[in-house]
Amino acid sequence: MTADQLTARARWLALVILCVGDLMIVVDTTVVNVALPSIRSDLGFSQTSLAWVVNAYMITFGGFLLLAGRLGDLFGQRRLFLTGTVAFTAASLACGVSSSQEMLIIARAVQGLGGAIVGALAFSLIVVLFTEQGERAKAMGVFGFVMSGGGSVGVLAGGVLTDLLTWHWIFLVNLPIGAAVTIAGLKFLPAVQTGAGKQRLDVPGAVAITGSMVLATYAVVNGNTEGWTSAQTLGLLGAAVAILAGFVAWEARVKAPLVPLRIFRHRNLSVANVVGVLWAAAMFALFFLSALYLQLVLGYSPLEVGLAFLPGNLIMMAFSLGLSAKLVMRFGFRGPLAFGLSVAAVALLWLARAPVDGSFLVDVLPAMVLIGIGGGLAFNPVLMAAMSDVEPENSGLASGITNTSFMMGGALGLAVLASVAAARTTDLTAAGHSALEALTGGYHVAFVIGAAFAIAAAIVGALFLRNPSPEQVAAQAEQAEAEPALEIA
Repeated sequence: MTADQLTARARWLALVILCVGDLMIVVDTTVVNVALPSIRSDLGFSQTSLAWVVNAYMITFGGFLLLAGRLGDLFGQRRLFLTGTVAFTAASLACGVSSSQEMLIIARAVQGLGGAIVGALAFSLIVVLFTEQGERAKAMGVFGFVMSGGGSVGVLAGGVLTDLLTWHWIFLVNLPIGAAVTIAGLKFLPAVQTGAGKQRLDVPGAVAITGSMVLATYAVVNGNTEGWTSAQTLGLLGAAVAILAGFVAWEARVKAPLVPLRIFRHRNLSVANVVGVLWAAAMFALFFLSALYLQLVLGYSPLEVGLAFLPGNLIMMAFSLGLSAKLVMRFGFRGPLAFGLSVAAVALLWLARAPVDGSFLVDVLPAMVLIGIGGGLAFNPVLMAAMSDVEPENSGLASGITNTSFMMGGALGLAVLASVAAARTTDLTAAGHSALEALTGGYHVAFVIGAAFAIAAAIVGALFLRNPSPEQVAAQAEQAEAEPALEIA
């Protein structure tokens, strides 16, 4: 069936299923970090090998996002979404009962593959299901909140489960959620036709782009450990670029390309992905480095860190679900995006002045409030802009590209900023500063660079995104005033 044949209730019910599935994936990217010390002591990991608990997931997740989105276009987005959910859930069970390092790392790699499929297809299905701009704005607001707030939820959940139970439960908790999403998806998730199902799969292109993304992701996530100028890092990045160049040359001449290069002629898609890379780098810096500041400098427990992020999450939810959608419908993409990213930059700059003996009310809470406002306003327009002028038959591909941009931007930005922070900490220690002063000074530099990323994203979005026409904006504004915020029944 087509999206127009679905009732409003069917679309919003499908949105709930898709968001719960995606939330499970987003939470899993951060929930593990809190439990790493317990996993290390229980399974006997070394400090170096422990990184593979995270890296195994990130490599397959980043490597298969684009391919997963395109496969959804070709073979059915509903079918692939449910396949990814089953794979992720089964891998979570294997992670939860792991009794060896090898078993856990392999299961984490399968988790990453399932997560890539779910992440790419959830976003794509929302775009296909919600074709009217007013409804799409509201749906994107919900999805944007899940993407932006899920990481903080993972920190909180990881602290609670690890403190009260054991690290095994950070994975086992996915079982009832994954089962519920699968059962509900089989019953209520519609199979919407996009028009791409008759195309053939470009196998050489699929192998090339996946290989390139896996190599690039591997190089980035191991950059700090191996060194950014090491032969391994430079060699892998060079190989990834060479394979990508070969992929582009192949796609330009093959009759049924995996990635039609004309998709990058869509101005908003290309610009939104540049914004996404910069924005993700800033967001990862804020959440990861501020969590380290709270734990290592202020002495917060994992549970207290999660609670510290809660005010920002609640504000982000309120803005994503209501105000952001209305602002996009009334003013287009550029203004709300630029304003939201600018507010996020102020949040990072606020943290860049947090002292060694900082207090939550003065030095942390204002930043969390600001990031809640900025993130809540910015995610909706950047997601909507990315998909605003893409044909339905390429929605999965565009979703894969957008998710890849966010993931690679976040991973690369975090790796670079963590290196900068570590280098600054080393310099301050050598200059005679105390350990806490040196740590704090390193974080300050990283927060300033993260703020620069957010400002750059705001400028790019404000200058180069194309707003909807005045007629579209007026029609959307009228509908926003006439309709309630969210209705499932």
